[in-house]
Amino acid sequence: MMKLLVAIAFVLILGSLASALFFLMKDKSKSNRTVNALTVRVGLSITLFLLILLSYKLGWITPTGLPYTAR
Repeated sequence: MMKLLVAIAFVLILGSLASALFFLMKDKSKSNRTVNALTVRVGLSITLFLLILLSYKLGWITPTGLPYTAR
């Protein structure tokens, strides 16, 4: 479930970034749509980070990867 939620959030973040680029090219600084799109992106990124942190603290996700070996 968490993988799906993170994937959806990541797609939304990329979509917001793409819309900001589109508005930057189209509006030529005549409106605040670029700033609004980037604000949404930052908000989504912070929310995703906090969700991952909370999920880890609650034990919903666990770290995986290479095991640590001391040299």
